[in-house]
Amino acid sequence: MTAEATGTGWKADWQPVVDAVGQDFSDGETTWGADPVEHGAIRRYLEPLEFDCPLHTDRDVALRAGFDDVTMPYTGLMSWTLPPMWRPGETLFDGDDRDAQPVRSAINNQDMPLGPRTTGFFGTDIEVEFLRPVVAGERIGRRGRRLVSCAPKETAVGRGAFLTWESEIVTEPGEVVARIRIGTYAYVPKGTAGEGEEGT
Repeated sequence: MTAEATGTGWKADWQPVVDAVGQDFSDGETTWGADPVEHGAIRRYLEPLEFDCPLHTDRDVALRAGFDDVTMPYTGLMSWTLPPMWRPGETLFDGDDRDAQPVRSAINNQDMPLGPRTTGFFGTDIEVEFLRPVVAGERIGRRGRRLVSCAPKETAVGRGAFLTWESEIVTEPGEVVARIRIGTYAYVPKGTAGEGEEGT
């Protein structure tokens, strides 16, 4: 039986991505968060969580603990490293469909230069190694986008691949404050014309 007859030929389309494991797709650039970490944003971040820790809210306590200012909650790492979704003069949504997706997003794989074109995407897991707390006044970003693994797999939602990406979280002077690994699943949804169905 051929790969096409068994419905596994689609996996060959992912081989260039599998072969690229270890490659950095960032072109050496750092993607900066939209804004520096600041007191008001930390407070707004903490409010819905009712997360009461004086290291995040009381500058004097943070100074006595040896920090230069209040610290960003570790759980806010993603919030402060994402670039802006929208800028004045830009269009974020170009349609009014119920499930309309943004024209551009920092958390999908639209810029993936290898492998098959996918239209479905979601995060599967995240792992962070924190090296030191980030304090108010610092701006952080993600440096590097190294592909750590690629595992093609058909799931209940479609055919695609589980991908793991690794980046460093850095300050503007270049100090590494954390390392992050993000797992994703990029796929073609089942039922999409000619994709994700048996024998295609």
